[in-house]
Amino acid sequence: MPKKNKMKTDNLSRLMAYILGHRPDEFGLVPDAEGFVTYKEILWALHEESGWGYVREGHINEVLLGRDRALFQSEDKRIRALERRWSLDLEKPPHVVPKNLHGAIRRKAHPVVMEKGLRSIENRYHILTPDRDMAIRIGRRRDQRPVVLEVMADAAEKKGTLFYPLGNLFFTTEIPAIFISGPPVSKDIIKAPKEKPEQKEERPPDFEAGTFVLDASRDPDKSRRTRGKKTKGWKEEARKLRRKR
Repeated sequence: MPKKNKMKTDNLSRLMAYILGHRPDEFGLVPDAEGFVTYKEILWALHEESGWGYVREGHINEVLLGRDRALFQSEDKRIRALERRWSLDLEKPPHVVPKNLHGAIRRKAHPVVMEKGLRSIENRYHILTPDRDMAIRIGRRRDQRPVVLEVMADAAEKKGTLFYPLGNLFFTTEIPAIFISGPPVSKDIIKAPKEKPEQKEERPPDFEAGTFVLDASRDPDKSRRTRGKKTKGWKEEARKLRRKR
């Protein structure tokens, strides 16, 4: 490996070790209970850092094949640091949460969230933070112009909503709409017409799939072409036959 590429791989390895092993929250990441994040998630975090926009999955694989491979574990397109200096306890939510937290959602989800609240989909957590800029950073991973919401976390917690901490981040599975405030729903979203289902091409009503039209003029048996038909001038031909008799 060229010296320049080796330096890049070593630097990437150190940054990955810091993100995954020390402060995933600093980069807007919440690993799962086993400490894994997906390749997509760590690439999101890396691309947001100045000078790391070039990193692709192949570069991560180079780290996993290099001299620092013992620091990480990869499994099913997920990766984690084997030595982690943070902890995630999903059994003991904190008794104290900030009064207000911020979260960001996709624009198309805005009307539903304001009406029905935040609900988890496919076991995904909703990530919240006291830092509005961090909320925007996380939201832009799924929508370039996310809608930023304010959550009355303290009031929600007192009514039974569970918040789990990870560094400066908090995450939860559900927040009732009564504890969420945000900007008015865009009129463009309200008026946006629903997509019509794709219409199948209609077939002529006289035919069914698998049928075809017969063209008598293309029948190779000439006797069938004229069967049942009398050709032009048939009367004259009949008179000639009678005279010969």
